[in-house]
Amino acid sequence: MDLKWTDIHDIAIELEDAHPDVDIMHVRFTDLWKWVCGLPDFDDDPDHSNEKILEAIQAAWLEERD
Repeated sequence: MDLKWTDIHDIAIELEDAHPDVDIMHVRFTDLWKWVCGLPDFDDDPDHSNEKILEAIQAAWLEERD
């Protein structure tokens, strides 16, 4: 499955699998962006992200962990 920026929940699941020990609330958006772009299933234009999308991914990741 190819992940796009709009696949917020699926990205959060993949990030939790890849980075289970990260303090999600202290992740810099620049690092979050790199990690999303580095996911094996990610296939979208890296320039199509923005702060709102990264915030949504961070929130979904936090929810996934709980």
